[in-house]
Amino acid sequence: MSGVRTLLGLGLLVAGSRLLRIKSETIACRSGPTWWRPQRLNSGGRWDSEVMASTAVKYLSQEEAQAVDQELFNEYQFSVDQLMELAGLSCATAIAKAYPPTSMSRSPPTVLVICGPGNNGGDGLVCARHLKLFGYEPTIYYPKRPNKPLFTALVTQCQKMDIPFLGEMPSEPTMIDELYELVVDAIFGFSFKGDVREPFHSILSVLKGLTVPIASIDIPSGAGTQKVGQGRLGPYPPDSCPHQV
Repeated sequence: MSGVRTLLGLGLLVAGSRLLRIKSETIACRSGPTWWRPQRLNSGGRWDSEVMASTAVKYLSQEEAQAVDQELFNEYQFSVDQLMELAGLSCATAIAKAYPPTSMSRSPPTVLVICGPGNNGGDGLVCARHLKLFGYEPTIYYPKRPNKPLFTALVTQCQKMDIPFLGEMPSEPTMIDELYELVVDAIFGFSFKGDVREPFHSILSVLKGLTVPIASIDIPSGAGTQKVGQGRLGPYPPDSCPHQV
């Protein structure tokens, strides 16, 4: 869904002083079956659960989001790498506003970016690169890497910026909580269908036990699957839900 985030990201980047207000309309938390819009951030940079809106936020359907992608590709002649770069930048910008480095306990703040095998993972690689430029210390876990020039180039760019890649993901939530202050979930997006297979089923099981914030690109990974028992993130209580970017 790079096209959708690109449109949102372009609005974020040109809006200047309106950025925080616009972002509050495009980042949401999930509580049970309903998505709720946070109204403000507290002094620690987290959403204040006591002021959650009582109105559900309307989101694009999968079909609408795919139509936006196709319009950007066909009518406006954007390339995949253009959209991925803009999408990753807009996600990093939203994360930096929701969790500014000055609000974190470490300097620089440590972030774990977990990337999936498709375009959502590519967005995560771009996001990690921009987070490094914004003053964070990202680490990437990328267990299934497509053998395509676009993705290998994104990996090289991160390596050239001295962003480390994990060989294995910590198997216990407490280990991630100790090492990182934020996790970026760039595993599966809106277009994901089917079974959640390994290693991602185990990864999502670990993420469910985290206490540090999770920022999900598109939607919490696996949320679109309808199969009972499949690995997925969510639903979340209002005071511990991740952000969608």
